[in-house]
Amino acid sequence: MNVLILGSGGREHAFAWKLSQSKNLNKLFIAPGNAGTSIFGTNVAISTTDFAAIKKTVLEHDINMVIVGPEDPLVKGIHDFFLADEGLKNIPVIGPQKNGAQLEGSKDFSKQFMIRHHIPTARYRTFDKESLNEGLKFLETLHPPFVLKADGLAGGKGVVIPNTLEAAKIELTDMLSNAKFGNASSKVVIEEFLKGIELSVFILTDGNSYKILPSAKDYKRIGEGDIGLNTGGMGAISPVPFADEAFIKKVEDRIIIPTLNGLKQDGIDYKGFIFIGLMNNNGEPAVIEYNVRMGDPETEVVIPRIKSDLLELFEGVANGNLNLKTLELDNRFATAIMLVAGGYPEEYEKGNIIKGLDLVEDGIAFQAGTKLNSENKIITDGGRVIAVTSFGQTMDEALKKAFLNAERIQYKDKFYRKDIGADLKAYFIESTGKPI
Repeated sequence: MNVLILGSGGREHAFAWKLSQSKNLNKLFIAPGNAGTSIFGTNVAISTTDFAAIKKTVLEHDINMVIVGPEDPLVKGIHDFFLADEGLKNIPVIGPQKNGAQLEGSKDFSKQFMIRHHIPTARYRTFDKESLNEGLKFLETLHPPFVLKADGLAGGKGVVIPNTLEAAKIELTDMLSNAKFGNASSKVVIEEFLKGIELSVFILTDGNSYKILPSAKDYKRIGEGDIGLNTGGMGAISPVPFADEAFIKKVEDRIIIPTLNGLKQDGIDYKGFIFIGLMNNNGEPAVIEYNVRMGDPETEVVIPRIKSDLLELFEGVANGNLNLKTLELDNRFATAIMLVAGGYPEEYEKGNIIKGLDLVEDGIAFQAGTKLNSENKIITDGGRVIAVTSFGQTMDEALKKAFLNAERIQYKDKFYRKDIGADLKAYFIESTGKPI
């Protein structure tokens, strides 16, 4: 089977790494890919939203399956484009059609979906520029901190959580009146703040049956202690220690099954991943958000824990027989430390030479913002540069290995958080009285 992966980040490197191990894989192509993906397949220099160029690539290379990594092409209708094209309609796309992708493409759509299908989530209201004054008054009915979400896609950075009413009003005005996040914030969802600790649960579905993938927790803020600006993710851990069998059963019964039933009731044929962002409040799960693809850097800890053939699972999605496929998991902890460019998520340099990738031991360096220069050397090409993943029988063991490997990799102005996992350790000890 010839497979095309769309995307260029650490998530796509992890997919390429895993798919390359499949006995069913013939040739692998990644568009546009990065320096790391080129190890496992052929990079194709096209945009993930250039549907015409994607069609040309698919037909030229006799592609049998397309796996969509990022959200943008899904929200813009890449799956629908294939279904509407006579030459592409029989080529399976792993990722939902445009109507299903609205679960991520519009925060207002997803909140309405959750309320309609009785899925636990925070109280909310949605406002636009014309209803700004109503939004300012609604903020006065809530207790701090306040959660403001740009309705559309904002590269994982469209959520702000001000701690005071005054700051919340300034942010809401900036988002609606001054288009802080461009068109993404033409509407803003204001939610009540859910207390607890966050985690994510992922499923893969063929529209009827589903497989629950390993849980994970990522770290969005740039600074240690979860301070500073939001990023695309500074690290991840899987499994989440408190997400035991009983907790996941609650998630399945109260959230996963109602979500899939709701999609069917709404006439949405959904094939692909659903990323469910959750808040755990004293053992009770509530949905913060849906994503319609795997997260990044969560993919870099979830996919390595899947022992089964990933391509066979994707074939199950495509053929509607996922229930017949086996999902076998590695029970060890996997941790990922994200190495970023100095200055990220604001201005940062590109083009710095990366050294030490060959020194990584007992771990995997999933490349994200990298490319090969004219001298065939790997250089930085993005804000989030490399996710270093390691395994361990305990979370501490996995973290220790990952941090050692993070030190071995060198490039100008490298930065990473050194407190990944600290909150989980504290939470687990506080709630159980036992160390992890």
